[in-house]
Amino acid sequence: MKTTDPIADLLTRIRNALRANKSMVNVPYSKMKEAICTVLKDNGYLDSVSVTGEGATKELLIELKDGMTDLHLKRISKPGQRIYVGVKEIPRVLDGLGMAVLSTPKGVMDGNKAKQMKLGGEYLCEVY
Repeated sequence: MKTTDPIADLLTRIRNALRANKSMVNVPYSKMKEAICTVLKDNGYLDSVSVTGEGATKELLIELKDGMTDLHLKRISKPGQRIYVGVKEIPRVLDGLGMAVLSTPKGVMDGNKAKQMKLGGEYLCEVY
């Protein structure tokens, strides 16, 4: 099934799996979804991310952290209204307790890393 906003679909599947106390989630594969999940894993929100299958049947297998039941995942930039931020406009989510996920010319990264590299980009989502 083709979705209008695959990133929002990814975030919703992770959110629903956490609320249902699941330990794993399967999501249709895309490079952008893999990059976002890798950023979440690097920042301690997910246990592991792996790619399964080949060709059109590729999927992301996401292993969720144990004990994490309430994770706020909010889509900011949407297909109907893209939100771009410069390096000085990158928000501090929850005074530094959360993180912003950006798509920059150097790839998908969290807001702190983008500030260090002096890069702006599309503000994809926030996590806390």
